[in-house]
Amino acid sequence: MKHGIIDYEIIGEGTPVLIIHGWGISKITMKGAFEPIFEKLSGYKRYYIDLPGMGQSECGNIKNSDDILEHLHDFAVNVIKEKFIIVGQSYGGLLVRGFVNKYQDLLLKIILLVPCVIPGVKKGRVEPLVVVEKDEDLLSSLTKSEYESFTMMNVILKRDVWERYKKFLMPALASANWDFLNHKLEGKFSFDPDKLSSPCKLPCLIITGKQDSVVGYKDQFDLMKIYTNSTYCAVNNAGHNLQIEQPEIFENLVTSWLK
Repeated sequence: MKHGIIDYEIIGEGTPVLIIHGWGISKITMKGAFEPIFEKLSGYKRYYIDLPGMGQSECGNIKNSDDILEHLHDFAVNVIKEKFIIVGQSYGGLLVRGFVNKYQDLLLKIILLVPCVIPGVKKGRVEPLVVVEKDEDLLSSLTKSEYESFTMMNVILKRDVWERYKKFLMPALASANWDFLNHKLEGKFSFDPDKLSSPCKLPCLIITGKQDSVVGYKDQFDLMKIYTNSTYCAVNNAGHNLQIEQPEIFENLVTSWLK
């Protein structure tokens, strides 16, 4: 379905959940992460969206994150039309905090999955890329492009992770408009999303990967000063794609927190 330039899909009935993916991927990745949770947890109406220039959404006249935030607010008011849970992964986590800054009254709960705290490439206290576990036979069987993509940020290089990466990440990455993302879209806001008039008291779940070489896990811990009703978890043996590297831990964390 389309709302303006935003392509989206709705699954289920109940409390609305808006799920926002990260930079250069799509709702395919988020469905792969969250549907195993919601298939076992009834009573949630999931809104999976593609951000502008990613997945099936057009770029439109988007220039920066402020513009995207306006589109998210328009989507919330005209499509969801009631209070909702908001979920943001990586860059989506930055957008969620912008949404909290401007439109907190529309929200019920917040989930931040490996959220970007400081916009830009590997800004802040970011971990070096250290592979925790690997399958040399698998790696030697991949093509050059598959190998480069799979090893770029993953820390567990095993067959089960590769199968999830191939299914939920590679099609999403292939669908992005990289010229738009690399040369036209400004990822920063014109304002500080974490400068709130008062601390956010909404229930908030922050999940990070302890080996995350893209956004790290330490700056996210400091978000608890702003999100005072938050639960924080740093998952060991997990990088920026922790939902495919440690799916059981991820799914159990979210399920337990939502119940």
